[in-house]
Amino acid sequence: MKKILFLFIFLFALSSLIFFLPKTNAQNTSCDMSNIQNACGGTNGFGSACQDLLNQCSTSINQALQESINATTPLESQLNSLQTQIQGLKSSLISIQNDLTLKKQQINQGYSDIAKKEIILDKAISDYYIKSYYNSPLLALLSAQSATQLTQILAYQRAATNQDKEIITNIALSIQDLEVRSNELQSEQARLTSLESSLDQQSSQLNDIISKAKAYQQTLSTQLSELNSIQQSIIAAKLAGLHIPLTAYAGLGGGCSSDISPYKDPGFSGTKFGFFTYGVPNRVGLNQYGALGRANAGEGYNDILNAYYTNFQISNLGDPNITVSGTNDYGETVNQTWDLETYLQHVYEMPANWPQAALEAQAIAARSYVMAATNNGASSICADQHCQEVKLTGHDNPCDGWCQAVKATAGQVMTSGGSPIKAWFSSTHGGYVHSSADIGWAATSYTKTAQDASSNIGSFSDLQNNAYDKSSPWFYCDWGSRSQYNGTAWLQSSEVADIVNAILLAEKDSSTVNHLYQTDKPNPAGTDTWDASRVRQELQNRGVTPFNSVSNISVSADFGSGSVTSVNVSGDAGSVTINGQDFKNYFDLRAPSNIQIVGPLFNVEQR
Repeated sequence: MKKILFLFIFLFALSSLIFFLPKTNAQNTSCDMSNIQNACGGTNGFGSACQDLLNQCSTSINQALQESINATTPLESQLNSLQTQIQGLKSSLISIQNDLTLKKQQINQGYSDIAKKEIILDKAISDYYIKSYYNSPLLALLSAQSATQLTQILAYQRAATNQDKEIITNIALSIQDLEVRSNELQSEQARLTSLESSLDQQSSQLNDIISKAKAYQQTLSTQLSELNSIQQSIIAAKLAGLHIPLTAYAGLGGGCSSDISPYKDPGFSGTKFGFFTYGVPNRVGLNQYGALGRANAGEGYNDILNAYYTNFQISNLGDPNITVSGTNDYGETVNQTWDLETYLQHVYEMPANWPQAALEAQAIAARSYVMAATNNGASSICADQHCQEVKLTGHDNPCDGWCQAVKATAGQVMTSGGSPIKAWFSSTHGGYVHSSADIGWAATSYTKTAQDASSNIGSFSDLQNNAYDKSSPWFYCDWGSRSQYNGTAWLQSSEVADIVNAILLAEKDSSTVNHLYQTDKPNPAGTDTWDASRVRQELQNRGVTPFNSVSNISVSADFGSGSVTSVNVSGDAGSVTINGQDFKNYFDLRAPSNIQIVGPLFNVEQR
């Protein structure tokens, strides 16, 4: 009985919990992927409407996901506990059922015994009435021969009568007890049946709610992943706005906006902070300035190619026609079809006066890339740095170093599994080569992860001294500029303090992120951007002491892989340590003008 009472109490508590569990909310229909593709696709591109919708949807979905997780997470341990209790209670129900079965058996046995006792009861009642008649005191007096005998007869008669009365009473009580127990058994069985049904229903409802909550969260996570993919494209477009030279040829005569040697003064007083990145996107495949360094160190083109690619063979796949269409980075409209080797004569990726080994490695990489990108000439290729830089005027008469490299390697293509590899390359990797998977592209068997230096890199000093691409003018650069500060990317102490405060606020309360964009441009999320003063106040409201000024910044790096692990900041609010990737992401979000950190490995200079 106590067990059944406990089960009723538990079911009431379980019903209450299920009532208060989070319910899934309907998605904002404007965030349907088809709407996003309409806003961001085709001729619309990544315009303001696209960016606004992406930011709004990202915020909306993030908020919905966080609300669902926040509502569900604290209950999950309780729900798991309840599931365990449900299983235990089901076991208890089995025990109670077995108990009731045993009671039923005992009651049935009792009725069977009563049936046998009814014969004794009838005889006892009959004897009782007979003895009551024949055992009267008058008959005993008449039949007794003495007082002593009379006393014995009367005592015997009383004992016999009492025995019959006891038999009759006991049997009657047994019958009454069986009736009571039988009624209780029926009542308990009815309650048990109700409990079993209710428990199964509540358990099913509980499982259904948990499953729906998890499915809802998975849907939101998938949508966020899709949005993130589009946002990465927007980031790439913003990077393109920096006009970073992706190839060695395109960057001739260029350099960093504020080199540290010679130092270019921004013109403001106080401590100046510069955020310098090692290398330029994309850091996969051939490192052109690294090839230059290796060629100068005596390596041949085969050694160079093996330094940047793996699991490939050199094959000759014929000489298909290559169709080029589009506008190159020099304003020329190119709409031409050339045979493969003629096409390569028009490629301008590496200065023609570089060592022959570097040029030959580049020629094979360029030939492999165009074969893979066009499916052996079946489709066309663009004419700018996003594919391969092509000019209408080719390297031909007289035949310069590039022309000689193309002829010397004629027909040679890097292949994997019989197919040409997409042999990516860029001007400067910053002392490291990364696989395609390292930077978020699809994994490939022929790209690799390695240090690109003459000896092991264990510090920034090692990197500066030993990297094969250290001669590149973009090896160690800060990116972006402001005309009011002499065209440099140096930041004031108060500006760095504001960026750090924005990072601390975003980490403290992720719902504030859409207010933390750079203050000198329109807010892409369509809301208000908080200035430095507001950010400081919001931090104080959340119990965090904000920075007014920063006096020192240092970074810790994993020099094995080439990435910053943490950034250490000191100033008037004390010292904080921020995750390296988080620092980069929020820095690019908050930093003024077009100032950005463009890679995983960076350092901070102070002047």
